[in-house]
Amino acid sequence: MKKKTILLAALMVTVSVLTPVSASEPKEKETAKPIELTKATFLEKVFDYEENPEAWSYKGDKPAIVDFYADWCGPCRITSPILAELAAEYGDEIYIYKINVDRETELAGLFGARSIPMFLFIPMDEDPQIGMGALPKKSFKEVIDTFLLKKDNL
Repeated sequence: MKKKTILLAALMVTVSVLTPVSASEPKEKETAKPIELTKATFLEKVFDYEENPEAWSYKGDKPAIVDFYADWCGPCRITSPILAELAAEYGDEIYIYKINVDRETELAGLFGARSIPMFLFIPMDEDPQIGMGALPKKSFKEVIDTFLLKKDNL
C-alpha cells in the first residue's frame, strides 16, 4: 500500500510540473499563430494592389509581419517556429502572416521575393520595410518593438 501511495504522489507531482499554468495570460495570446494568406486574403487584409496600384495603402488595424517562405527552404523552417512564438507573445498587438511563394507566385513576384525567407514589416502609418534571411528572435523583437509598435521604453 505504501508503494502505491508514493507512486501516486510522484505521478501527481509530475503532472503538476508538466501542466502549464497560464491563468494570468489572455486566451488570445495562447492561441495566436501566424495566418496563411492567399492572393484573395492578401488583397482583403493587407493591400489591394489591383484597385490601387500606385500607392501603398495598408488595410489592417494593427501592424503586421508578412513572411514569404517555401516548405523546402531550410532557413524558412528555422524562422517558422520563431514567428509562431512571436504570434503567441504579442497576441493581439500585431498580425503575423505567411505567404507560400510556390503557391502565391504573383505575390512573390510583386514584392520581389527571390531570396527567402523574406519579411515585409508593415507599421500602421508608414511605408513597409523588407528584411531578408533567417533572423534571430531578438532581431524580430527589436523590429516589432521599435518599428512596428514604437515602444519607447526599450
